[in-house]
Amino acid sequence: MYVLNYWHMVPDYDAWKTVFDSDPLGREASGVRRLSIERPIDDEHQVIGELEFDSLGEAETFAGRLQEVWKNVGDSVVSGAGSRITEVLVQQEFRGEASRRVA
Repeated sequence: MYVLNYWHMVPDYDAWKTVFDSDPLGREASGVRRLSIERPIDDEHQVIGELEFDSLGEAETFAGRLQEVWKNVGDSVVSGAGSRITEVLVQQEFRGEASRRVA
């Protein structure tokens, strides 16, 4: 699995979210299997996202298309954008009581 990690600054989160929700790149049709959007608790203007793909080719293609969207929406919606593709080597989830205990 491959993850397209991206980050950028957004002067107005609601305006950015409207563009995001319009899904101009057709995430599911482009091979996105899962996504998450985060922001630091101390910076409401930064957005960090992850998009998971089955193949490196899908991730690379989407990354290029995402760069074009960032250029087209302008600094009033997105600035300081960057991205990187990573390969997932290990993924593990913990859900039991033991995982919540403090060592």
